[in-house]
Amino acid sequence: MEKSLFELLQEGLNEAIEHAEGKKEVRTRKITIKPVPVFSAQEIKAIRKKIGMTQVMFAQLLGVSKKTTEAWETGTNVPNGSAMRLLQLFDENPALVKEEVF
Repeated sequence: MEKSLFELLQEGLNEAIEHAEGKKEVRTRKITIKPVPVFSAQEIKAIRKKIGMTQVMFAQLLGVSKKTTEAWETGTNVPNGSAMRLLQLFDENPALVKEEVF
């Protein structure tokens, strides 16, 4: 007979309590997430050029307006955290962007 969701949750909670009390060893895995980088206006422009896009194309890729892209590249505005993370991915893997977009 299949266990109910409540029973599965109860088992998991009991295991967590036993682990916290030092009564049970469990498999753990620690992951580290890189901090969100901050790119300068010049770096943003260099990333865009590295993947071979115009400001309009780059804006469409990121889901922002051309004016937003212009503001980032002139230093008038700064991208938010999620946009900075995307810029990091584009900077580190330009081939991936080209592969998926073009």
